[in-house]
Amino acid sequence: MCYLICCLRHYPNNGRKNETFNSDIYAFELIKIVLRQNLLVLDAVLLTTGQRLMRRAAQGLLRGLQQHAAASFSQPAEREVLRGLTSFRYQDVFEQPNKQPIKFRKVSGDFVSTTTVNGKEILQVEPEGLTLLAREAMVDIAHLLRPGHLQQLRNILDDPEASANDKFVALELLKNANIAAAKVLPGCQDTGTAIVMGKRGQYVWTDGKDEEHLSQGVGKAYTETNLRYSQVAPQDMFTEKNTGSNLPAQIELYAAPGNQYEMLFIAKGGGSANKTMLYQQTKALLNPKALEAFLDEKVKSLGTAACPPYHLAVVIGGLSAEQNLKTVKMASCRYLDGLATSGNADGRAFRDLEWEEKVLNMTRKMGIGAQFGGKYFCHDVQVIRMPRHGASCPVGIGVSCSADRQAVGKITSEGLFLEELERNPDKYLPEVTEDKLSAEVVKVDLNKPMDHIRQQLSQCPIRTRLSLTGTLVVARDIAHAKLQERLASGQGLPQYIKDHIIYYAGPAKTPEGYASGSFGPTTAGRMDSYVDPFMAAGGSMVTLAKGNRSRVVTNACKKYGGFYLGSIGGPAAILAQDCIKKVEVLEYPELGMEAIWKIEVENFPAFVVVDNKGNDFFAKWQV
Repeated sequence: MCYLICCLRHYPNNGRKNETFNSDIYAFELIKIVLRQNLLVLDAVLLTTGQRLMRRAAQGLLRGLQQHAAASFSQPAEREVLRGLTSFRYQDVFEQPNKQPIKFRKVSGDFVSTTTVNGKEILQVEPEGLTLLAREAMVDIAHLLRPGHLQQLRNILDDPEASANDKFVALELLKNANIAAAKVLPGCQDTGTAIVMGKRGQYVWTDGKDEEHLSQGVGKAYTETNLRYSQVAPQDMFTEKNTGSNLPAQIELYAAPGNQYEMLFIAKGGGSANKTMLYQQTKALLNPKALEAFLDEKVKSLGTAACPPYHLAVVIGGLSAEQNLKTVKMASCRYLDGLATSGNADGRAFRDLEWEEKVLNMTRKMGIGAQFGGKYFCHDVQVIRMPRHGASCPVGIGVSCSADRQAVGKITSEGLFLEELERNPDKYLPEVTEDKLSAEVVKVDLNKPMDHIRQQLSQCPIRTRLSLTGTLVVARDIAHAKLQERLASGQGLPQYIKDHIIYYAGPAKTPEGYASGSFGPTTAGRMDSYVDPFMAAGGSMVTLAKGNRSRVVTNACKKYGGFYLGSIGGPAAILAQDCIKKVEVLEYPELGMEAIWKIEVENFPAFVVVDNKGNDFFAKWQV
């Protein structure tokens, strides 16, 4: 090699006026080419630099180097190094050799056609097809669940190790699914941000405005049915306005081979999305003892605000922070179930089945359970290991909640198709009654004076199951901010904040003939900063929502004699149908679902989570 390089450095240009030859650069490029054993590239470089006479000598030298390398690299590790230097092999990081078939339903045979161009079959998709598929998908996932998810809920009821509270929550979620399947009331009041991820085959033709047509379908789903508008648009840095359509949607489209269009439709609620976490770690985490301790701490910190039981996803590694978190989302949707179960030298992602079982067992021993103590904090766990930059080790953790909303779609020459979700969830309901699932239920008359209600609650230890009947005042984020402004300006709190339990929630649209739209609780923690000043002013003495709260709330309840009650996160439809009898706006109607409401309820289920003595059901899991 050195001889060849020396010759090239001193080889004359033979007087060619229009050619330049930098021998130093040329020699360096030749070294790289020889190492890669690429004869075609070598030939091209020699020809373009005018060194035709050297071609035969270089090829002979190259063959000699190949033979010498094959003899010299005798150990397997050395041969692997040589293979990496001398060949290219593409690795699809997310190859899925274990991908399972999906059962689809046909939405329509219209809006597709085929033609042939240069011997290739082209699939042509009309704009109306994209709009229809998106609308159908978003309506389906707002009301229907996957059969596998429903079976996991039923398994909780059949498990003798499940706690009474686990079983109560599972039964309520199954009953809720049965009501939502009628497609009048959505399963959860937070009908989420619409997300569409698509892979369009190279032989699929559209008009090029796919994002627009898919967005139109999303908008039709939300405006034509009883789904909530949750998206707010900034007017300036601090002023926001609800878009009135739940748009914009998050739409991401990618290229793929073939003549098929595949999509994943997701509706991601705020509570679930807010539990997506990224931790920038180092190589020091990558040993069994350190990783187990890390995951035990971080998984506990998820709490119950996002409505367990969860589908938990843990992703370790990734070529960037955003790739890590995108993988977390895809894994929580079970979109990557078919990944390999071992790694390779080229960097494919894989599922670590041993760690999946380890982390699942870890969650079952935490005692958090399905919201109020027990075994079923998680239905299942996916642990995915990915390639990474040697100086980075991102770890992502996220969940899909009890409103497990996603479905795969596809467009082929035969039409538009959607994953078949369960339309008859009643088959998963057992022949049991609630009295077999939990201890005695304490009935609370909400129309009694607040001091009377607090006195009754003071006799109930944490975990006590309650049945609430009477008036609740509903207020969430923006309403609390406005009440705080009134308090800060010296106006004080309105009397209704002092006289009634405050329910943190926001309704979906009310269907015709119903007293209420889906009206489940929102995450309590977002209102924690208001509790102490409101209680000091005589208001919000008892609050009702979902999930754990900070020590600020526990301390305020002990200081002022207040309580925090937990409602079951998830069964918004069953609350609307069975428990909420009347709804009216009290203040701020211009805020839409963020207004302050007055509702009448019957047998509304709740638990004592924080009492007036400083006891907190979630205290043992605070980190």
